[in-house]
Amino acid sequence: MWDGDIKMMTRIALTILTALFVATVSGGAHAQLYPPGGVNAQPVIPFPTAPPPPAPPPITVPQVPQMNSPPPFALQNTTPGRVTQDTPPAQVLKRERRPSFSDRVARCLDDGAAWGMNPNQRAAYSRSCANQ
Repeated sequence: MWDGDIKMMTRIALTILTALFVATVSGGAHAQLYPPGGVNAQPVIPFPTAPPPPAPPPITVPQVPQMNSPPPFALQNTTPGRVTQDTPPAQVLKRERRPSFSDRVARCLDDGAAWGMNPNQRAAYSRSCANQ
């Protein structure tokens, strides 16, 4: 009973597989292949080529100044043959910026603690010290 069914199912499966194999091998996309001469035997027109790239700009090397040669005469501001060194500008001494109030209070409290003052003495000292 089962032998006949198995043989029949095997034949059907082999038939389906053979049909699928023939369908895939025969190829169904013949319409997408173009003949060598083009569609309807028209000649294939090649794409135009790109124009040649422009010539690169010329490279010029600047003249490197020599360290042991004097500057040009126009830059010397002296008589010919004599080059003098300019004196550096005088330094402007700026007054140091005063520390902020909180920095001054912290320094005064540290000083008071270092001198062994009690908290009430440190408070009075830090007020007078920070306001100076």
